Amino acid sequence: MRANDQTFPTSTHETDLCVVGGGMAGILAALAAARHGAKVVLMHDRPVLGGNASSECRVHVCGADRHNGIPNMRETGILEEIRMENLYRNPNRNFSIWDTILYEKVMFEPNATLLLNCSCQDAEMDGSRIAGVAGWQLTTQTHHVVNAKIFADCSGDSILAPLTGAEFRAGREARSEYGESIAPEEADKRTMGMSCLFHTREYDSPQPFTAPDWAETFDTCDELPYGADGHRWWHMGYWWVELGGEHDSIHDSERLRDELLKIAYGVWDHIKNRCPRNGQAAENWALDWIQFLPGRRESRRYIGDHVLTQLDIEAVGHFDDVVAYGGWTMDDHHPAGFRAAKLGHPATIFHHAPSPYGIPYRCLYSRNVQNLMFAGRNISATHAAISSTRVMGTCCSMAQAAGTAAAMALSSGLAPRDITRHVDELQQTLIDDDCYLPWIVQKHSGLTLNARLEASQGDAEPLRDGINRPVADDPHCWPCSPGDSVAYLFDGSKRIDDVTVIVDSALDKLVALSYHQKNDALTHPPDVMPKEFRIETLSGAEWQPLHQVSNNRRRHVRLPVGQEVHGIRYVLDETWGSERSRLYAFYVR
Repeated sequence: MRANDQTFPTSTHETDLCVVGGGMAGILAALAAARHGAKVVLMHDRPVLGGNASSECRVHVCGADRHNGIPNMRETGILEEIRMENLYRNPNRNFSIWDTILYEKVMFEPNATLLLNCSCQDAEMDGSRIAGVAGWQLTTQTHHVVNAKIFADCSGDSILAPLTGAEFRAGREARSEYGESIAPEEADKRTMGMSCLFHTREYDSPQPFTAPDWAETFDTCDELPYGADGHRWWHMGYWWVELGGEHDSIHDSERLRDELLKIAYGVWDHIKNRCPRNGQAAENWALDWIQFLPGRRESRRYIGDHVLTQLDIEAVGHFDDVVAYGGWTMDDHHPAGFRAAKLGHPATIFHHAPSPYGIPYRCLYSRNVQNLMFAGRNISATHAAISSTRVMGTCCSMAQAAGTAAAMALSSGLAPRDITRHVDELQQTLIDDDCYLPWIVQKHSGLTLNARLEASQGDAEPLRDGINRPVADDPHCWPCSPGDSVAYLFDGSKRIDDVTVIVDSALDKLVALSYHQKNDALTHPPDVMPKEFRIETLSGAEWQPLHQVSNNRRRHVRLPVGQEVHGIRYVLDETWGSERSRLYAFYVR
């Protein structure tokens, strides 16, 4: 494939997987595939990674754990790894440091090539397969052509759909099409809109504010969604400064941004200068940042072999090919957004969704383009279903599954659809990488299951029960304290390739990105997490040190062994502050 314009240089990349879009989903898809041996090119049209979670948009990563009050449902796997690293390196929750952590995860992954500021503009087809895509890198004025075996569209807007002829939908399905009670009576092109946030900062003295002449004016609280009570907390702006659902959510974006800025500045002007209820409390507060790249919720959605629906979610998603999970409510924003209140409608309706519910693999690849996959808010789902699946924690869960499946397909010479015949292997690989899959139990090797398990105290059998987190009332763990140890003892000498431990990362706590989020959110590695621990091997009658792990900030730790041993032992030396911790898994291969 060659770019059309020969005035500028062209750089050509030959790779296994091309991921288009470097939001949270694109990052995880690229990393998952690369860590399983695939050569990956990640093409992203912005200067920083993270999409809506980046410093450009500053939306917090929500998922199955935040909206239904169900504890311990936080997404693990690569997302948890990144979150824990951010807690260690970024206690002040600075978005630029967060950007840097995302950047280095991809930039320094040996199997990944990162193309920032590169916008996908064209695709070349070979029958029903994509042969390559072309992008324009603004900063270098260079065309980049990426030829790959598999493509993953994590752009959110499904940029490859119009370029490749992949089937997609936009807007809301009719209630009768899938029997969805929250869908409208008739299908339409309306979507959820996009929001313009702002952040504020408190100072020691009064901070006057003069609104720009072009800002909207809101003299009374009744002119804002949710009235006087709806804007008491102004630290992070408001999701309901939202427009776009009644327009083309992609092509009208620039005009909508202009309207959103007028509203955002008008809301702050109301709080500072016109609000009788909140104005005095906001006297020492000033705008610190405003979002010039509004966060989009919905645009094009691909069609896969299965279309996830409201009914699937409400039935808890017991699919045979479950590879990810959600739990956010079906949070259906009114297409009118900020203007909905004037029409007599709430800005959003939160329809209950169970937490967790399963998401099938068949929603993550194209029905008619053989080598096209996707993850994020553009999966194969109805408008009603993506009102839940669109949140970034859930997108990350799907993306790690998509990237892992892509690597499996590449290593076996298969198409993405063919992995449906190997879904058990995909599920077990995901669990082995610390992804939680509801109702799927990890299958341990005979080395783990047949060994004698001895602990310094308590019952350690939950460490090999195949469920690596608390579920309902069952903690599925071995409680421990510094000085405790647990060991596998073998009948004779056994060859061990590696050992894995899954430790306590306080899945019941909120991990926040913004410095304005809840005071009970973690701001450093969890106190209960092991900070220092040892892996020792038994040769003959003596325990020998193998690995000393210091300043640990990972929940999932896999370490090489590569030798024959009579036993292997985990010893907890120190936590990040707590007198107690939990070990959720300890196994060998």
